[in-house]
Amino acid sequence: MILYSFLLGHSPLPNMLRLVSVLSASVVLAACATRAPIEPNARLTVVEGQSELPAPYRTDLGAPDRISLIGPLDTIEVNVFGVPDLSRQMQVDGSGRIAMPLIGTVDAGGKTASELADNIEQALIGRYVRDPDVTINILSSVSQVVTIDGEVEEPGLYPVTNQMTLLRAVASARGLGEFADREDVVILRTVDGQHMAGLYDISAIRRGMYDDPPIYANDVVVVGDSPQRRLFRDVISLSPLLASPLVAILR
Repeated sequence: MILYSFLLGHSPLPNMLRLVSVLSASVVLAACATRAPIEPNARLTVVEGQSELPAPYRTDLGAPDRISLIGPLDTIEVNVFGVPDLSRQMQVDGSGRIAMPLIGTVDAGGKTASELADNIEQALIGRYVRDPDVTINILSSVSQVVTIDGEVEEPGLYPVTNQMTLLRAVASARGLGEFADREDVVILRTVDGQHMAGLYDISAIRRGMYDDPPIYANDVVVVGDSPQRRLFRDVISLSPLLASPLVAILR
């Protein structure tokens, strides 16, 4: 039968090579399928069997405050108590400034809401409003975002909240892509002008082996590509082509 295949111009060698690839991929996937049990450590308490996880305390339900800065193209609301003519919603311009009646242009970019409120109060005090009381609310922010790239379903820019973590950032991008390498997830961050990178293993985080790292504004999350997963896709795509020739060879 093998000789017959050669005579017809259908060499069995490519099929054999494909069969080796299938077997090799099966071994790799079988090795990857084995998973060690979750081990408790100083940071992790494992609850096994039929026991239920205890309810969280009130302090566990909140997230620590993070500094939220006003940036270009953010939309804010300025309220001057008792002076409705000065109270309004406005968008920060591309250079990080806003225009206020009576006091003109005010730098808002890179400031917190309370810092901007203090600046406006100082500009109004004495000359225009006696003892002004100003509050600032950030209605929407396009500057406080994280960039999520690589092997996720929907790469893009996503808003950062106080509770944003790596797993939540990936979930915002609709989860990991088909070929994602869960052990090769990088967070890029600038700290005091220095570029830094942290390498994380999402599988380990999911199993509680270490904390889910927080994500801050301007972070870049890059999910790596897994050659093994691409190989598995190629093997699956070849399986219909392998079925008929392999049956002929084995007879």
